Amino acid sequence: MPSIYADLHLHTVLSACAEVEMLPPLIVQRAQQLGLGLIAVTDHNCAANCAAVSQAAEGTELRVLPGMELQTAEEVHMLCLFECLEQALTWQGIVFDHLPYLPNREDVFGGQYVVDRNGDYVRTEERRLALSCDLALDQAVRRVLALGGLPIPSHIDRQVNSLLANLGFVPVDLAAPALEVNGRTDPDELIARQPDVARYPLVRNGDAHRLGEMRRGIVFEAAEASFDALAHALRHRRHRIVTG
Repeated sequence: MPSIYADLHLHTVLSACAEVEMLPPLIVQRAQQLGLGLIAVTDHNCAANCAAVSQAAEGTELRVLPGMELQTAEEVHMLCLFECLEQALTWQGIVFDHLPYLPNREDVFGGQYVVDRNGDYVRTEERRLALSCDLALDQAVRRVLALGGLPIPSHIDRQVNSLLANLGFVPVDLAAPALEVNGRTDPDELIARQPDVARYPLVRNGDAHRLGEMRRGIVFEAAEASFDALAHALRHRRHRIVTG
């Protein structure tokens, strides 16, 4: 079976912290240059640009998973990946119900833009997205799983907005299918420092806020790039982190 390279963590111009170049056609073009077969769109607390990136990839071999990067009540970031757009938008509705409504100040925090498949402006998201919702980490994990998604705590060893920085440990009953490590982290050294991490498959992604940060994060063998193939690879640890 062919090797599928994936980057499961990237932001578009819907995330105020992303560069203006993070537009659907440019993301797809960069993914093809890197030889990626699977990417996931993971803007902060919102899935409004997932459809545009998926549409931009039509006619290519690139598969786009819809999702978001949730900020939990503990200020822990977590990837929420789904097979189809309907699941992601259902989850977005749930998150919005648990997210305080504050208007975004574009002059302070940056713009949050919804675009079409060509990268053309559609609208501005007026509510500030980079906030904590009132769902605790364990609640969020359970609800994403109930929707058929993959909840993966982000950059768990980062100094802010991470599992280890904010909680200090990995909860023993955390039902996440994997944990994401930082781009420069040596997994073996992390496990030596934090042995409870070894209970989970580890993935590495670009956390791309600009095109140059997209990367071959993990690789697994599958007949085709798909959500099910990714879930199977994580479940059976039939994947590996790409180094270099």
